[in-house]
Amino acid sequence: MQLRYFAWVRERIGRDAETVEVPDTVATVGALIDWLSARDEAYAGAFAERDAIKVALDQEHVDHEAPLNGAREAAFFPPMTGG
Repeated sequence: MQLRYFAWVRERIGRDAETVEVPDTVATVGALIDWLSARDEAYAGAFAERDAIKVALDQEHVDHEAPLNGAREAAFFPPMTGG
């Protein structure tokens, strides 16, 4: 799965994208966040404000309970503001 990180999520992890093999036991967006958070301190820090993290699977916004269902891309970003 291709993972993309934006704004402070990217800054905390130290990269803007990567490709990972997600274990079969990771079935939802929330489980993916848990799995990533357990990788190391940078990921744990990036996802520490878990409720603030927005997610898109294959460019469609989803909530943390959404199933991965073979998605090819997940993007993680904090809420955006603008004017």
